[in-house]
Amino acid sequence: MGDEYAAVKRGKLILKGDKPKAKKRKHKKKDKDDETNVDEDCVKHGGWWRVSRVEDITGSISIEFGQNTYVSALDNGLFTIGAPHAEGEGPSPEEIFTAFPAGENKFALKSGYGKYLGVSKDGVVTGRSDAVGPMEQWEPVFQDGQTAILSSMNKFMSVNPEDDSVVATSTEAHAAERCSVRSGRARHEHREKHEQHEHQEQDEHTDLSTLEVNYVKKFQKFQDKRLRVHDGGAGPLRRARDRGRLHEALLDRRAVMKADRYCK
Repeated sequence: MGDEYAAVKRGKLILKGDKPKAKKRKHKKKDKDDETNVDEDCVKHGGWWRVSRVEDITGSISIEFGQNTYVSALDNGLFTIGAPHAEGEGPSPEEIFTAFPAGENKFALKSGYGKYLGVSKDGVVTGRSDAVGPMEQWEPVFQDGQTAILSSMNKFMSVNPEDDSVVATSTEAHAAERCSVRSGRARHEHREKHEQHEHQEQDEHTDLSTLEVNYVKKFQKFQDKRLRVHDGGAGPLRRARDRGRLHEALLDRRAVMKADRYCK
């Protein structure tokens, strides 16, 4: 099956890291600090680390149920649990998926056969769709250091103990529904992108808030020397700007405040 999978899969799913550079003497202290912070769980799984937030579910992803056993794609569009791996081994190619954001707190998964993972009405997880619809969206649930994956049918993913098939049939996350979503990408890459996104949001919030203040100052009367600005925050303004309705949104917020002679 491995050869068939390799022949069908589209694009690279395993992202290889750069070769480690030679360590210099002046960085000995830093190297020692890094050694003391080694993620032993990550090492035991061949460098695949356990994610704990939806932002990290992107790129090369594997889903582990039990110990060192991963959800594996079959060439008929179904899924099973793969054979156990030895300590230090990562998932096999057919056990690696490509994850994409799919709305707020949701993600989509594509198998190596180029199909998106969804769920049928009877709760069977399948990989036969060429596009992402409601049935191909999944939501991670993180609680108390544990993870479960919720389907669009509000049922949690698990492995059927009778035939090792992958299903989503339980409305509650018991031990059988708890899994580990693992990423094969460099952890620092996720951190840097997340921090960059946070900075961009902060800058946008500041810019839009300043824009609204300047806009209000043009029209507002200051008998009591107080500037009255809508307290709705910058979020609605950002969405209005994306839809090309920023000016209308600013006008509507002025009207709500009724703070100037043009908006009563």
